[in-house]
Amino acid sequence: MRKFVFTCGDINGIGPEICVKTFNKIFNPKKYGILFGCPANVFEGIIRKIKPEFKYSIIKNLKEFNTDRVNVLDLGKANFTPGKPTKVSGRIAYKAINQALKAIDVGYAGALITAPISKHAVGLAGLDFPGHTELLASRYKVKNFSMMFLSSSMKVGLVTIHEPLKKVPRLITAKKLVNTIKTVGKSLESDFGIAEPELAVLGLNPHAGEKGRIGKEEMQTIEPVIRKFKNVYGPFVPDAFFGEKLYKNFDAVIGMYHDQVLIPFKLLNFRKGVNFTAGLPFVRTSPDHGTAFDIAGKFIADETSMLEAFKWADKILKYRKRNAAE
Repeated sequence: MRKFVFTCGDINGIGPEICVKTFNKIFNPKKYGILFGCPANVFEGIIRKIKPEFKYSIIKNLKEFNTDRVNVLDLGKANFTPGKPTKVSGRIAYKAINQALKAIDVGYAGALITAPISKHAVGLAGLDFPGHTELLASRYKVKNFSMMFLSSSMKVGLVTIHEPLKKVPRLITAKKLVNTIKTVGKSLESDFGIAEPELAVLGLNPHAGEKGRIGKEEMQTIEPVIRKFKNVYGPFVPDAFFGEKLYKNFDAVIGMYHDQVLIPFKLLNFRKGVNFTAGLPFVRTSPDHGTAFDIAGKFIADETSMLEAFKWADKILKYRKRNAAE
């Protein structure tokens, strides 16, 4: 049996709703154990609007976990104000992550699936939270990690994550690029069963620098790193690379900064894309969208990306189990 822990994300967003909708589609106690970190009153409010097609119990601690149902780990009563990020919703989102990690640490789950959070709400709660990816890497002292995005048509990895554009050029060092290539390549092998993966690396500047005329990062940093690897190619001109659909020729694409790859990725995979943190000792995925405060409480949210996050987590768990047995 494969076990999963879901977090509610920001309770005033669509996180709890898309989790319940996902449980309706995946509940299978013979195959999956499910833990859901969420305030009981929020969960009960959701299921008054969305009929649960699964057996569930509200539990107070992990020792009550039972694999024949969805276990709702009560995070305490919380004011539920859909559509509005608050100090309370930020605090609960952070608490949900911490409780989920406890479940991971003691073996109640092998995969973490996180619903969207609001960094603004977490800030209102007085907490320093750069993002799930950075928090998890720091918590588990993982130095080599990568934010990846997954779909059936494309996999991408980022060299820099949530950074202002003015900082990006100086953050792209040879060491960071090497670590990203190695982390993504290793993940493709161990998490997706791809032997000898081929990677494409994008340039930073327009026209990939055009031999130093529009920036020298390609010549000074990116090209020398690429030459160190087998089956790694580039740097490619980013707009032409996606325009010509060259991503179809590679197992993954390495982008220099967030929007460079996230804009084309979401154009092609919106509602089906999945965020994945490569390099962690456990599987972590999430939907590739945000809290959607504008539709929270209307019960019209599309759970497809959350469902895909579960499916990818399940696939990766199976690959890891298979590799461990070999």
